[in-house]
Amino acid sequence: MNIKLKIWRQRNASSEGQFVEYQLNDVPAEASFLEMLDILNEQLVLKGEDPVTFDHDCREGICGACGLYINGHPHGRFRNTTTCQLHMRKFKDGDTITVEPWRSEAFPIIKDLMVDRTALDKIIQAGGYISVHTGGVPDANTIPVNKHDADLAMDAASCIGCGACVAACKNGSAMLFVGAKVSQFALLPQGQIESADRVQKMVARMDELGFGGCSNTYACQAECPKGISVTNIARMNRQFLAAKITEPL
Repeated sequence: MNIKLKIWRQRNASSEGQFVEYQLNDVPAEASFLEMLDILNEQLVLKGEDPVTFDHDCREGICGACGLYINGHPHGRFRNTTTCQLHMRKFKDGDTITVEPWRSEAFPIIKDLMVDRTALDKIIQAGGYISVHTGGVPDANTIPVNKHDADLAMDAASCIGCGACVAACKNGSAMLFVGAKVSQFALLPQGQIESADRVQKMVARMDELGFGGCSNTYACQAECPKGISVTNIARMNRQFLAAKITEPL
């Protein structure tokens, strides 16, 4: 198949970027989107040109590193699909595909399609963990957990931290990400001990890093490749409010 690519090229965060068009012919329909970019880069290198910089790692939809803004959608327009799981057979011969990096104040561009997403790591470092002693695996397995709560915790833990929710939100909000990371611990007995402290620290760090407020448009839920529900945002808000109300004066 033959396609035209409009790719955002930018040397670094301080330079001015622009879209550059590339014509790519004879692309295998079974190739993944990232493999297609590999083909483009091979051709650019052979021409002596600078290859397109993009982020990736596992290429199995697990790590979340492959985030690209494709034709106006984070990871493309297909639901529950990461960029690395997107295949060229989803496009038509002769299509023009526009590829951009995540657009967010909290995600400065490193080069071309690669952005710095360490802001999400900093939120996790602020409190997205369990520090109290919970014993070993056998001890944890002896603690009864309601099946409904366990399922909700697992659903929240499926967040891969790709940042699609941030890119989709017109305010650049990380509320869905933080809500999921708060929920995955708060729903389990082991995580409830530090729940009040955790949610306050993570929300405070999120605000410090320049993420916007929730836009309430549900764009984050619609574009999330793992189908994380906005109910996690509601749960985080309830926990945050409860923590503030019960906080010692």
